[in-house]
Amino acid sequence: MAETANIVELDVRPYLRKKIEPFQVIMDAVKKLEPSDTFVLHATFKPTPLLGVMKTKGYSNQVEQRDKDHWVVTFIHKIRKDAFASDETAKSAPSAASSSPKAGADKEPQVYKLDNRGLEPPKPMIRTLSKLEACRTGDKVVIHNDRVPVFLIEELNNLGYPFSVDEQADGSAKVTISKV
Repeated sequence: MAETANIVELDVRPYLRKKIEPFQVIMDAVKKLEPSDTFVLHATFKPTPLLGVMKTKGYSNQVEQRDKDHWVVTFIHKIRKDAFASDETAKSAPSAASSSPKAGADKEPQVYKLDNRGLEPPKPMIRTLSKLEACRTGDKVVIHNDRVPVFLIEELNNLGYPFSVDEQADGSAKVTISKV
């Protein structure tokens, strides 16, 4: 029951520069947040998939690019939605993601295939979550990764996306994810 807002800052740029997936470190920090806290994340790129993940956890965000490889994302819990009041107005403008379901509402569900083999973390997870975010309900995303993507699977469970994993003889894995 924290009455005052704390600022919790996390810089994952060193992880990303060493090609280490920081997703679990970020989620560990998020688990400790109080609704009154402000979470400030520093990354080397705009973490678009994380924005969707955090939205499902009840967080709004503001994104700022400070340098070519320095992005700062500020997250606040929805109970403090007035803190980003001016930003929320801008977010309500139509975007590619919000207009695509209208444009294709009559279409049959689509299957999107992503070959993530050979990509360094966190790129496979970013590509997959970005594609899921852009999909319509009923669509499927089939990914082929070098191995079973354990961090992605954990996040799919958290987000409530049904999936199946088909481990291949060569050690790679194909994962079929349904957008719900």
